[in-house]
Amino acid sequence: MTARIGSRRLGWGLAALGMLLVSTDSLWVRVSGADALNIAFIVSVLSLVLYGTLAVRQASASWASLRADTRPLLAIGVLGAISQLTFISAITHTQVPNVVAIVASAPVLAAAFAWLALRERTSRRVAAGIALTVVGIGMVVSTSIGSPNLWGDFLALIAVICFAASTVIWRRHREMSRIVGLSLSAILVAVPTAFVADPGALDAPAWAAILAMGLVCNPLGRLSYSNAPRYAPAGEVALFAPVETVAGIVWAAVFLSEYPAVITVAGAVIVIFGMLYATVLDRRGAVAFGSH
Repeated sequence: MTARIGSRRLGWGLAALGMLLVSTDSLWVRVSGADALNIAFIVSVLSLVLYGTLAVRQASASWASLRADTRPLLAIGVLGAISQLTFISAITHTQVPNVVAIVASAPVLAAAFAWLALRERTSRRVAAGIALTVVGIGMVVSTSIGSPNLWGDFLALIAVICFAASTVIWRRHREMSRIVGLSLSAILVAVPTAFVADPGALDAPAWAAILAMGLVCNPLGRLSYSNAPRYAPAGEVALFAPVETVAGIVWAAVFLSEYPAVITVAGAVIVIFGMLYATVLDRRGAVAFGSH
């Protein structure tokens, strides 16, 4: 039991770290001032530097996983590519608080997908945590959805749907190579955007922001988060998506002068409490989903 609780907490830690790192994406995208396709192309190419290096070091395991898990890896690649493209595009079309607020709906979507695909039964405590998260999300979104650009909000919704679905696939195939899946996702973004991207048009500040995003924050965040479902159920891992919401709102306020309304702050507090209530505040370690 102790080992299982420790394993679950490791999953929580990886999920929290991953979402914290990914939360800076919105800041880098906005600071760069570049268009979405340029950012997506460069970040994907830079990410492949890290993923490729790790894949070479684990060559035999990577090839074995690619042969054994071809279909789920391709699904992860497609979902990851769509999520990356739509998220970056959403940031360039609407305010950061809008996007990160919508991302916070990941726990609800992941729990629903996990129930449909894995039959992971949600415990009462986790269900309560999700309910609190929904209330907090409703408060956050109430002041931002559709403003200033409904299209950006829609893109953010597509991004979080793909994100939640990929969490469930990672959970279903726990031994599947994370490196291969993330590499496929980066390739599926880099190849089509290569035909329209124009990196030469970017100035030095834009390159600095994109390098920070593509070499460090985005790939390490995705790598950390994708490993979290090895140790904790998909619904619990997705509960840490609000970390990106809260951190993203803070980055937007401090660095971009995009200040949230009071109700947005109150909602963020409720979201955090819901996440903590369902995970680390459970002294019994009994936040299990089913018998996995």
